Amino acid sequence: MAMTVTEAAEATLEVDLAAITANWRDLGARHGAPVAGVVKADAYGLGAAPVARALAGAGCRHFFVAQLAEGMALRQALGAGPMIAVLGGFPPGADAGAGLTPVLNGPTDIAAWQAAGAPGAGTILHLDTGMERLGLSPAERAALPPGALDGLGLRYVMTHLACADEPEHELNRLQPARFAEAAAAFPGIPRSLANSAGIFHGAAMASDLGRPGCGLYGINPTPGLPNPMRQVLRLTVPVLQVRQVAAGTPVGYGATWVAKRDSRIATIAAGYADGYLRALSSRGIGIVAGRPVPLVGRVSMDLITLDVTDLPDLRPGDRVELIGPAQTPDDVAALAGTIGYEVMTSLGARYRRQYRPA
Repeated sequence: MAMTVTEAAEATLEVDLAAITANWRDLGARHGAPVAGVVKADAYGLGAAPVARALAGAGCRHFFVAQLAEGMALRQALGAGPMIAVLGGFPPGADAGAGLTPVLNGPTDIAAWQAAGAPGAGTILHLDTGMERLGLSPAERAALPPGALDGLGLRYVMTHLACADEPEHELNRLQPARFAEAAAAFPGIPRSLANSAGIFHGAAMASDLGRPGCGLYGINPTPGLPNPMRQVLRLTVPVLQVRQVAAGTPVGYGATWVAKRDSRIATIAAGYADGYLRALSSRGIGIVAGRPVPLVGRVSMDLITLDVTDLPDLRPGDRVELIGPAQTPDDVAALAGTIGYEVMTSLGARYRRQYRPA
């Protein structure tokens, strides 16, 4: 179907829901047990509601978000049924009947939920095994008074892996062992351990419920090795203008880039307000008909300039791919000196989102 005039003028973020559900199935098969859908941060910038609906349609029955507001919005999107757990926890009663499952991250959480009688959605207990952020430390676990966990309706005990994407790190041996020892105090309660990278450690990090996030969205969970996940997004941006500049002419804020030859400069409609990181100034790459073109000058709030001298047929209205099969979020991140997570979660609200069905 052809785009309307308005759509043709917009930067477009295409999200392949079928690829996301395929990645979820793949991760579940590798884990050998159910895996959740981690859809925090608006499903890593791709849209929590459509992504979660697609995953639920594929059979996913467990979801994780970071904040209460995310959980409430997701419950409205999914309706009753799937577990929606809030990793940051929330005060008793604050779910306003949404049937959310809080993750209890410390003694204060435990005491508050026990006093409240733990609602029907139950709770998840977070045990710290080496991240040193949220979760009950060994000392806090030892100090719990008898009966402290009674009536909490524990659905899972979980921990959070610190270095699963660094296979040789010592914590990948220590954390599963520490978790097994700590979780033994909760017989009969299912366990949740592996994230996306942890799933690729095999049996050492197997549990009753995996919690993949990045792998669902095509970020490589095995850095340094070929990416086993399908790519799920494509970001294309229209060319607003193409102009000729003479050799020696500076381009953009700060005049940080100067043409070394007579050049054609294309200006496209995206910038750091859209999550295209300023760190990509004079480092980023656009893809036009499969050919790379260099970003020149600074990324500004709304605009990017590209050297298209070697593409004499490029015209206003043509589209440039900033993320896609030829340049993944991990590739863009490498150019910006960051990680694919930041690239994806920075994707701006001004992009027109187009979802390919699952």
